[in-house]
Amino acid sequence: MQNKPYPLINKSLSEIKENILATLAYFDMFGYPLTRAEVYLFLKKNYDFEFFEDALKCLLNAGAVYQFDSFYTLKNDHQVIARRIEGNKKAADLIKIAEKVGNILIRFPYVRGIAISGSLSKNFADENSDIDLFIITAKNRLWIARTIMHCFKKLTFLVNKEHYFCMNYYIDEQQLEIPEKNIYTAIEIGTLIPLQGDIIFEKFYNANAWTRDFLPNKNMRIASAKPTKTGFLKILFERLFNIAPGSALDTLLMKITAGRWEKKTVHKKLNSHGMVLSMVTGKHYAKPDPKNFQSKLLGRYETKLLNIMREFESSLAQ
Repeated sequence: MQNKPYPLINKSLSEIKENILATLAYFDMFGYPLTRAEVYLFLKKNYDFEFFEDALKCLLNAGAVYQFDSFYTLKNDHQVIARRIEGNKKAADLIKIAEKVGNILIRFPYVRGIAISGSLSKNFADENSDIDLFIITAKNRLWIARTIMHCFKKLTFLVNKEHYFCMNYYIDEQQLEIPEKNIYTAIEIGTLIPLQGDIIFEKFYNANAWTRDFLPNKNMRIASAKPTKTGFLKILFERLFNIAPGSALDTLLMKITAGRWEKKTVHKKLNSHGMVLSMVTGKHYAKPDPKNFQSKLLGRYETKLLNIMREFESSLAQ
């Protein structure tokens, strides 16, 4: 992945207009219009707000951007606004459930931090939405924690609640920095909603200060995270496995899980969203393979942005 905030675009456009169009283009891929404040928050550079408002008005007058109520979009379609409003309402209800889920999962051994990720962290949900969770574990105990949590998830199938426990991204305290540095990962980090683990998320955001290169106006949310809970059973379990055999067990569980996922990928098994199941693993992480959704999305984004800039330049020339 190239470490650049946005794809290279036409130099003839003013920088701030480029950035506004680039921001709207990114969220347009998800059919998600933005408020004026949100457009400003997700710009790749820091501008005076009055200067930003003037540029946005120019884009509106030129027909490059459309405004419906308090929302801005590249589509001349009010339905995207109605979809967002409905999605925001559903997200508010699902976030309350996610908070309860976080209260449960933080009690598991070696779990140090839990945050909402995915579309729900952008305050959007529909009838098919899951609760995607980003998990931080203790150093060198990620695979013990993950195995216990996923054994628990299997029990949730019995009551049809498995979509509340989509624990699909794990890192541990040893490796808090996200290696893929691009606009997608910056926005995913910037929109996380920490539920549990205020101290560990402060460390996480410090380790990922590179996101400022992509989102200089976006403040990371730490205040929403509660202090980590340490119950008696959690402390007892961790003491039992904080010895050499615990490290060996963690490595063994990593190898077993990696082997199972490799078979799923080879046989092209699909998840509930119709995507091939694929995960990359290491001692300090377990996450969806960035070569799949992430890479494809960045490719689509670059193509979309180049087309938008060409169209806008063409309209100015007429």
